[in-house]
Amino acid sequence: MQNFTHCVPTRFVFGRGAENQAGQQVRDFGGTRVLIHYGGGSAVRSGLIGRVQKSLEDAGIEYVTLGGAQPNPRDTLVYRGIELARKENVDFVLAVGGGSSIDSSKAIAHGVRYDGDFWDFFCGRAKPQNSLPVGAVLTMAAAGSESSNSCVITQEATKTKRGVRTELNRCRFAIMNPELAMTLPPYQIASGATDILAHIMERYFTDTPDVDIIDRMAEGAMAAVIRAARVAVKHPDDYEAQAQLMWASTVAHNDTLGVGRKQDWGSHQIEHELSAVYDVAHGAGLAVVFPAWMRYHYQKNVMRFAQFAVRVYGCGMNFEHPEETALAGIEAHEAFLREIGMPLTLGELGIENADIPALAAHTKKTNPDGTTGGVFPMTPADIESILRIADR
Repeated sequence: MQNFTHCVPTRFVFGRGAENQAGQQVRDFGGTRVLIHYGGGSAVRSGLIGRVQKSLEDAGIEYVTLGGAQPNPRDTLVYRGIELARKENVDFVLAVGGGSSIDSSKAIAHGVRYDGDFWDFFCGRAKPQNSLPVGAVLTMAAAGSESSNSCVITQEATKTKRGVRTELNRCRFAIMNPELAMTLPPYQIASGATDILAHIMERYFTDTPDVDIIDRMAEGAMAAVIRAARVAVKHPDDYEAQAQLMWASTVAHNDTLGVGRKQDWGSHQIEHELSAVYDVAHGAGLAVVFPAWMRYHYQKNVMRFAQFAVRVYGCGMNFEHPEETALAGIEAHEAFLREIGMPLTLGELGIENADIPALAAHTKKTNPDGTTGGVFPMTPADIESILRIADR
């Protein structure tokens, strides 16, 4: 196990009616004038925004609102949020929604206290040094942004999707009421569960030895997500299934399951290109990319992929031919994704075969040598091969 420092300072308020504590939580962390940032009209029609506003009013906290956050959050809305927050002298940003609202809120919070273009943080020209505090009222189990140190934004004009990691991205608090996820369509629930699994798998497929305690935790979390997703897509009003997914989304991406080991994140970088160019749901894109990535790389660490097959999906271990076990695990994962309604091919996402070279070439390079991926470094040619596997 590698050395590590791990701190998750987010306060979690979990359970039925938790959104009614929003005002108290903002006040606890020093907020006096809040920007409420949310997505579409459903948050208003459901009464959620009204409950949050009443909670703030009861706590004596003023607020302004900004709706319009979309999946794959856009820089154009971030600029609007920065302008509004400065104009209204906001000192706290409260995200109401899923990962898109939360990531957009984080970017707004960074930009308010930066003299330059906030996009500098996402293209590597600068690092956030100061930021407004952010809290979250979570409505969807997926991205884990409610307590992660990451934030991902799409530059609309160039269709470039990039992320930034900093401890300033950690929310001060996360209010998590599983009932708020019950109105989601099954496709969104499935997409969220796929995203959760991918966050765990990016950490799980490591070449770091002697990490059994985190392996076991990750395997248990993945098995729990699979069970809960099967229930939630059929019965969205099942509180316990939604609760399992909501807490899993947090644990999956605040690095509790990633400490002490090398992590990859190549699949996420590939998917970012798909969702930036085609605006596909992030989880759906990962459903297509991750199995193809697994098929391309499994022979480089067969026993790790076979372990996944046995411990997560209950496949039998073939000790004479472990590669068969590894492939059985990949097939089991694909079968699960198909069972919950996820796509498995680029064609199902509407992605053109002719675009594959450009998508591969534009995928973010994460290593000094121009490759992508921490455990299995990939050249653009490797990425193109993976996308060809997904183009079956």
